[in-house]
Amino acid sequence: MEIVFFLPLLLVCSVSADQTETPLQPPCPQDIHAVLREMTASLAEHKVEIRTLKEHNKELVAKLKEAESQKLKQQLQDHAAKLEELETHKSVVVELKQELKVKQVAFSASLLDQGDGYTGPFNTETTLIFKRVVTNIGNAYNINTGIFTAPVRGVYHFECHVYGSADIMTRVALFKNGERIFIILELQPSHVWTSSNGASLLLEAGDHIFLRLSADARVRDSEGHHTTFSGHLLFTM
Repeated sequence: MEIVFFLPLLLVCSVSADQTETPLQPPCPQDIHAVLREMTASLAEHKVEIRTLKEHNKELVAKLKEAESQKLKQQLQDHAAKLEELETHKSVVVELKQELKVKQVAFSASLLDQGDGYTGPFNTETTLIFKRVVTNIGNAYNINTGIFTAPVRGVYHFECHVYGSADIMTRVALFKNGERIFIILELQPSHVWTSSNGASLLLEAGDHIFLRLSADARVRDSEGHHTTFSGHLLFTM
């Protein structure tokens, strides 16, 4: 009786143990669709974010280009301004040099280029041409005509020294355009002599200064160059 009772008990236990094991269930299709929907929504959000970032990046690139363009434009404007300033300074320097050059006026010349001799007498008043030019800064004195032409308005100083001899009068006059300013006159019975005169004159640009030998007078020059005509600009006005 004891053995018969044990076997049914084992059978019952075995059946009970088999019934308590839970089989593995496959995933539910509804859960997969939910996950896919979440992933799709997330992907869409990422696409929007990427598109937004791209647009923002384009804006940044455009702003950067604009900023670089503005910077370059400003640099070009600065360079143009500096160039204009340099050109202005250059013009001022050129003008100052030209003005300084114009203000540098001086000449000195003797009557004869070489040797010893007389000029005159002539029947009419004659302009003296001083042929040996020692100094002619500014080229205001014309060696071909004997006439000094004022290049600028200002005060000029002129000096004249004449060399004469006995028996014939020496008479030389300084002219401003057609106006006689002063005269150098000398006459003595014997020996040689030198006489001088000078004046400071206000001249306009283009005024002419020259020396004239009076009719029937004569003037002498020698190897020592005693007869001279000189002038220079004192200051402009």
